[in-house]
Amino acid sequence: MPSSVIDTFDYNDDQAQLTVTFVSGRTYRYFLVPPDCVARFAAAESKGGYFNKYIRDKYLCREVTRAA
Repeated sequence: MPSSVIDTFDYNDDQAQLTVTFVSGRTYRYFLVPPDCVARFAAAESKGGYFNKYIRDKYLCREVTRAA
């Protein structure tokens, strides 16, 4: 999954939560993201472009706090 912005992502089907870790090291969890949106995100040639257009600012999110 080469991307200059997104390092990794994971989806929890049961809770419809998408967790995205950026190359900066910051991780955010997005809530109530439909599985078809995540499938298109996974298939997108530009993960960052898809994320910015269809996920960012479209779904409630919270930064995942790193353990101290």
